[in-house]
Amino acid sequence: MRWTDINDIAIELAERHPDVDPMKVNFVDLMNWVKALPGFDDDPHHCGEKILEAIQMAWIDEAS
Repeated sequence: MRWTDINDIAIELAERHPDVDPMKVNFVDLMNWVKALPGFDDDPHHCGEKILEAIQMAWIDEAS
């Protein structure tokens, strides 16, 4: 999984953190949680605010 796999990441996050409101997750935690996902294998330096925002929005959609 890579940073650009936004929807796959959102699904994994929703399954692993079902009690978390994705609107209240800060980007540092979000980045760390993504990096800890099984199968995630991408350069941490390729992540930026726009990618994290996209992941957060996809997670919000997945959670609702």
